[in-house]
Amino acid sequence: MNSTAADTAVSTAAAAGYSTRRPSAEDAKAIHELISLCDTQVIGKADMTLDDVIDELNDPAFDAGEDGWLVHDADGRLVAWAWARRKGDSDNVDIDVVVHPDAQALTGRLWDAVTERAAQITTALGHDHAVLDIGLYREDSGKRAVAAARGFAPATSFIRLLVDHEAPVTDPTAPAGVTLRNGLTEEVRRQGHAVQQAGFAEHFGFTPKGFDEWFSDLDASSSTDWAQLVVACADGEPAAMLLGSNMFAGDENCGYVRQLAVLPAFRGRGLGRFMLRTAFAADARRGRAGTYLHVDANNSTPALDLYLSVGMRQVLAIDVWRRTV
Repeated sequence: MNSTAADTAVSTAAAAGYSTRRPSAEDAKAIHELISLCDTQVIGKADMTLDDVIDELNDPAFDAGEDGWLVHDADGRLVAWAWARRKGDSDNVDIDVVVHPDAQALTGRLWDAVTERAAQITTALGHDHAVLDIGLYREDSGKRAVAAARGFAPATSFIRLLVDHEAPVTDPTAPAGVTLRNGLTEEVRRQGHAVQQAGFAEHFGFTPKGFDEWFSDLDASSSTDWAQLVVACADGEPAAMLLGSNMFAGDENCGYVRQLAVLPAFRGRGLGRFMLRTAFAADARRGRAGTYLHVDANNSTPALDLYLSVGMRQVLAIDVWRRTV
């Protein structure tokens, strides 16, 4: 592990009785407990499962030896967790800093560390700048104030929506000429990838990925179930895709629409609505209490209106704040 100015900045915390090191898979439980404590203070409940944390540590885009820091107090208690993670080969890097309420003095050093690490990541990828994104709960006034003081500004908002399945959900009637294929074969997964890449090309934070990277990133997640990938073909031609996952199954017994895309040439034909209702019916058959999804409120397509029109409701807002360095 190379020593950097960021490591030096973080290691100065030792002078105050803290110790700093890199994360490993064995740290997942402690990280989850820290995140859950901080989330509960802000939104009233834990918002990540242990499996979510494990997936983040196992993400192929995350280098545990370079991209993350854990800080423990003199009693060995984990009091801070900070990380930076690349988005493909782009100039865009996701970051986060989670600090226990008892250790707020660590905040500045850790924000400095992830900011510097983000610049190192993009420099290594051949970029002359880094675009940093951090997701902040709308209720988190403290963290928003820190972000603003460090030059971050709101860039967009992701709305978490939920539809309840309190009764059996009927499968929708397919539009004329439309057939469905599931993602249990590589051929269909490649079709789904192609539709997703073209359908998301104009969306906020989109990073192009080849099939192998797209597949490996998703397959590394314990919540991915390729049986929940559905590709809609219009007259035999791939036109839309939906990838569901088990991300909310363990803690809330809900399904989750992770990706939904319709090719531009096929929009306006009701395919998005049809795919959603197909996913709702499938989740209801699995015994799920509901189905979640996230939507960019500033989406280039009127997706939020579509989701509200099929009975979904807003349950949470996560604002993305951005800074270029």
